Amino acid sequence: MPSEPSQLERSSLIRGVGLGSATALNMIDMIGVGPFITIPLVISAMGGPQAMLGWIAGAVFAICDGLVWAELGAAMPGSGGSYHYLREIYGPQKLGRLVSFLFIWQLSFSAPLSIASGSIGLAGYASYLYPSLEQHLTIHSWSLSIPLLGSLEVRWLVSGATFVAIGAVLIALLLLYRKITSIGWLSKFLWLGVMGTMGWIIFAGLTHFDASRAFSFPPGAFQLSRNFFLGLGSAMLVATYDYWGYYNVCFLGDEVKEPSKTIPRALLLSILLVACLYVVMNVSILGVVPWQEITQAGSASNKLYVVSIFMQRIYGKWAAQCVTVLIIWAAFASIFSLTLGYSRVPYAAALDGNYFRAFARVHPTLRFPYISLLALAGVAMLFCFLSLADVIAALVVIRILLQFLIQAVGLIVLRIRRPEMPRPFRMWLYPIPALVASFGFVFVLISRPNFTREIRYAIVILLAGLLIYAVRSWREREWPFAPRVPMPVAEAPGK
Repeated sequence: MPSEPSQLERSSLIRGVGLGSATALNMIDMIGVGPFITIPLVISAMGGPQAMLGWIAGAVFAICDGLVWAELGAAMPGSGGSYHYLREIYGPQKLGRLVSFLFIWQLSFSAPLSIASGSIGLAGYASYLYPSLEQHLTIHSWSLSIPLLGSLEVRWLVSGATFVAIGAVLIALLLLYRKITSIGWLSKFLWLGVMGTMGWIIFAGLTHFDASRAFSFPPGAFQLSRNFFLGLGSAMLVATYDYWGYYNVCFLGDEVKEPSKTIPRALLLSILLVACLYVVMNVSILGVVPWQEITQAGSASNKLYVVSIFMQRIYGKWAAQCVTVLIIWAAFASIFSLTLGYSRVPYAAALDGNYFRAFARVHPTLRFPYISLLALAGVAMLFCFLSLADVIAALVVIRILLQFLIQAVGLIVLRIRRPEMPRPFRMWLYPIPALVASFGFVFVLISRPNFTREIRYAIVILLAGLLIYAVRSWREREWPFAPRVPMPVAEAPGK
């Protein structure tokens, strides 16, 4: 039977992830299926190839936020990432305990949403090979009216693709049920498949590139109107999702070799490499498939396998089928990496006594937090019943409001509160990147049509988390209900 948790569990984790494995895990987490299936969503958001601005702006904000993660990850390496950063920034026995708990609480929703998005995207490309998978068996909408907040709406979809998505999560779970040293080798193997897929797409696009098609901007494409900024906000929301994952190594700090050096290098290297690949790949595709055709797919949120269509136009059916299989490989690699990284976060919080104790259990022979892994994968399977667009929007908004903004501002707070703290890596041009990242996150939140819908989800999750924390802290007499310790009275002189 698996062992009970102890305070020495963290030291029993194996430091088996070097720079190569860390960068590979980040990149397969970032790429996954996102750029392959979200191209129509971004193009339709802005109504033309000017949507490239969304990916470029997304890269800038990813670098700025990556510098936040790099400084915090090098200064506080350890499993759990943001959980440890937020706790130390705002005080481990005071506000930081609440903020770090709320991070773990929102992660109980956002992490499975992230895994489910990759699984749904994988199933979407599988639908190119088996079109019957896209046929909906049932669609059910559910709504709940909440005073002062408005209505919460959820739409559940069931199709053949739903069960493919669930199966992908299950396979990733089975592969992750092993030692971390084996996973490091497996991540590099999956990385090769992802890079090979990207390389083939870029080569095919550049050798059949038509500049007049790629840059056929519609009238008023760059007119700085309200619609332009609404479209840019929607495009950046999807681009933000496509870039996320550069911080995956921060959640594995206790299993990384030389973390103070490896974490910042893996972060920045993966962002720069993936940004270059995204821009070149998307321009290549626009040079072959007319953006008007891509926009139709994005507006309908159906037949999003644009890369398969792209390859079919160039080489024929065999190439489309082949690249579809490769993209399914890339999507699975992302599911694998996401599930690995996020499973360590509830474990770290439980080990610290700030989450359910069961999540701190480590397998007695394989030495990994198996309860956390099983719970994360189980919730992700439930979210596979949602649509891809809804999953991405909910994920990005919840994560920005309850993690990224608090963390970017927190780095500045930490610099002020603890200037003497050792910082093996210091943010370049401090504090400009942290401020730029914060501005970008706020822009993504509010510069979209119907942006309040996902914000309602985040507020409900926040309020529920506050209630759970208040009840628990009151029962256990923790902050802010901890009894006051009387200050010692100094003795009078001469006594």
